[in-house]
Amino acid sequence: MSSTGSESKAADTTLVRRLYPFVRPYRSGVLLALLLTFVAAWLGPLRPYLTQIAVDDHIANGDIPGLGRIVLLFTVVLFGEFLLVAATTYLTRYIGQGALYRLRIAVFDHIQHLHVQFFDKNPIGRLITRTTSDIEALSDLLSNGVVNILGDMLRIVFILGFMLHLSWELTLVSIAILPVLIYSTIVFKNRVRVAFLRVRDQIARLNAFIQEHINGLVIVQLFGRGKTESGRFQEINADHTKAHIDTIFYFALFWPVVEVLSSIAMTFVLWYGGMRVVSDAVTFGVLLAFIQYVRQFFQPIRDLSDQVNTLQSALASSERIFSILDTRSDIAEPVQPKPVPTALQEIRFESVDFHYVPEEPVLRKVSFGITSGTLVAVVGATGAGKSTLIHLLMRFYDPQGGRITIDGTDIRDFDTKDLRRCFGLVLQDNALFSGSVMDNITLGDPRIQREDVIRAATRIQADTFINRLPGGYDHILQERGRSLSMGQRQLLCFLRVMVHDPQVVVLDEATSSIDSESEERVSKALDTMMAGRTAIVIAHRLSTIRHADVILVMHRGEVRESGRHADLLLREDGLYRRLYDLQYKDQVA
Repeated sequence: MSSTGSESKAADTTLVRRLYPFVRPYRSGVLLALLLTFVAAWLGPLRPYLTQIAVDDHIANGDIPGLGRIVLLFTVVLFGEFLLVAATTYLTRYIGQGALYRLRIAVFDHIQHLHVQFFDKNPIGRLITRTTSDIEALSDLLSNGVVNILGDMLRIVFILGFMLHLSWELTLVSIAILPVLIYSTIVFKNRVRVAFLRVRDQIARLNAFIQEHINGLVIVQLFGRGKTESGRFQEINADHTKAHIDTIFYFALFWPVVEVLSSIAMTFVLWYGGMRVVSDAVTFGVLLAFIQYVRQFFQPIRDLSDQVNTLQSALASSERIFSILDTRSDIAEPVQPKPVPTALQEIRFESVDFHYVPEEPVLRKVSFGITSGTLVAVVGATGAGKSTLIHLLMRFYDPQGGRITIDGTDIRDFDTKDLRRCFGLVLQDNALFSGSVMDNITLGDPRIQREDVIRAATRIQADTFINRLPGGYDHILQERGRSLSMGQRQLLCFLRVMVHDPQVVVLDEATSSIDSESEERVSKALDTMMAGRTAIVIAHRLSTIRHADVILVMHRGEVRESGRHADLLLREDGLYRRLYDLQYKDQVA
């Protein structure tokens, strides 16, 4: 038990230490906040002491002018404490929001640079939770939690100091119940930490489920799955509610315990202090001050229970945040990257092996070359490994065997950003973002001028529909460009590739979802985009790749056939011929 407690304490210390770099730019503000907290923590316990002086030195002796001075000093102390607390609250919240700003940026930047395989294993809803609610859970801790905890601890120390100064006997009576309170606090802290970890887990489950089902709402409605999915959501929601109720249960027990113990301490003080007043061992002013001090003493302890709530919630969230920040990309950058050729001549796959899951190979000893200026098409059944070739070429993944080279240099020796800058990728799923048409095309690249975009749009005939949009190139798109047709969205993706002027164009099923009406326009745009460039096209529609210089036919992770369209059709029992016959059997019949 003690071992677990020490490990938890060490983990807490490590997490707090790791949060420090985000607060470090505000060191001077933190020091000022600590100074203000120190003074405010001293002013609070000063008031009962002034009460004792007022009663024993002035009221008991009928000293009205002296009483007036004490009342004036009491007022100054009260007003000063108010100003200090207000200034500290503003300062700490300002520092906390600045630290959260830096932490959000760090998490978002890190997520953007993680390898693709990470996103295969982590639901998007969970990542949204990490960058929103988990970071927000740190708000109270970074804004005022640490300072408040320190302030409450200082207040307890100052209260004990004043109490000892007035009467060490009454002080011992007042804190006699303290061991029980300390034990209760330790038990509470350990239980609530586990409860808050479960709460954060359940929030991540909720977010992941909601995000997934909102994206797939059309399918849910189409197949009448609403009632079933609502039942699943109720189960997840019930787990989330139960986790929260567990935290409420511990607080429902802890707060009354603190209240009862403070009342018991007050009873001890009244009983023992009253007897001492009767026997003239202490003054009535001292007893009155101790009654106030007992109230003050247990108030910061009650506040600390709230701060423990804040601290445990924040530490539970920070564990998850740092688990993201500690995730290292499987794609290692070279220590001394080589320059990517400005005019690449050849791309080669040399005996490439790859698997997503061990013992389930996706590619087996794949070898082929792509020379500059050629159009290479890749065809094959679903699961043959076509898209995996693209993933490896872009270094979204690294092969487990063999290598991929550009002009004889392993692509792992290039800086990943420089490597990917050589390629223009268009996927079947249109990657558009909320924002203007122009921003979606340039992606914020300052080197691309508005005139370049308009010129490229005219070349692929995308300007026709763009100019009809309200605001034209400044038209604001909805999420994922949903206000546009599929063909219009794909034209914008082609336009994006053109203005970035890559050496190699890569199309992964880029036309498979295009309607017949848009197909002709998109095909013309494709021809314009690929003219004079090396192109790699993955396609199901064989009609779109008839004019390819080389067609690679993949089957079960291997390149089984390669050649031109006409040559491959001559092979009566070839894979390509079978794919062709399947697609055009109705026409043949």
